[in-house]
Amino acid sequence: MSEITPELVRHLGVLARIQLNDEEVEQLTGQLDAIVDNIAKVSEVATADIEATSHPIPMQNVFRADEVGDLLTSAQVLQNAPDSADGRFRVTAILGEEQ
Repeated sequence: MSEITPELVRHLGVLARIQLNDEEVEQLTGQLDAIVDNIAKVSEVATADIEATSHPIPMQNVFRADEVGDLLTSAQVLQNAPDSADGRFRVTAILGEEQ
């Protein structure tokens, strides 16, 4: 027996503020009923002893290890900066205060 009725589709259309004509209601009734049936079939197959998965194959982190390497000094970092002050990059204000 169908769970999705034309009356239910019309009601959902009203809730969603979608104006549906009779042809659209008939088409959506069939489509939504098929969707509900397919969800029910999947629910029948899903069991508690099967572990949930987010991916069909095992995944591993593909990034390299985070290791400390040679660091630049402040002077090296700022050597090509167009403007610097007090060991920091100096940029123009973006809020219109210094224009």
